[in-house]
Amino acid sequence: MVAGEYSAGMVKHPFWFIEFKKFINFLNEGMTYDEIKKNNLEDNIFSAATEERAIMTYNTVSKRIKALEDEYLQVFPNLDVTNQKLVLLISIMKSDLLFFEFMHEVFREKLIIGINEIEESDFRKFFRDKQMQSDRAAKWKDYTLKRLAGAYKTVLFESGVLENEVNGVRRIKKPIIDFSLEELLREKNQEVYLNILQGVR
Repeated sequence: MVAGEYSAGMVKHPFWFIEFKKFINFLNEGMTYDEIKKNNLEDNIFSAATEERAIMTYNTVSKRIKALEDEYLQVFPNLDVTNQKLVLLISIMKSDLLFFEFMHEVFREKLIIGINEIEESDFRKFFRDKQMQSDRAAKWKDYTLKRLAGAYKTVLFESGVLENEVNGVRRIKKPIIDFSLEELLREKNQEVYLNILQGVR
């Protein structure tokens, strides 16, 4: 289970796949987190528009990568782009409790019951339920929840598991998971993420 408190931080944090891939490449080449952080500020290695954005990019991407075990970094270069994006999606689930619960309670359940569509009402219901469960979430305004739903949809679309919106509905695209990634998830007793992506109880 993912630890931590509910956060609406994803409204400010894009999918950042190119930055995620570049960060892992640096680590696999032997760079340390401190060296990447230093180069990020001095050389703008993630091509951020401002120094503030560069810092946010480093902090968010490093948090996602640190949520993964080292074996993910070793497997990552050998995966195709589709599965590399799934690794990033898994890292977001592992580092963001609220997003994990959305994936587990909404995305997975949709696949299980065979309704491969996500509607605006699914987001509204999910956030309403969480606001009843959490004092922190209860303080979020409708504007924040709307932006958060938009951020979730963008992450799911860019990760390849959700299609473009048509008439207010987005269809789920069940991913084909590389055997090496599936095997790693099982080895790490992290079948929960496999079950989310495959729609398994």
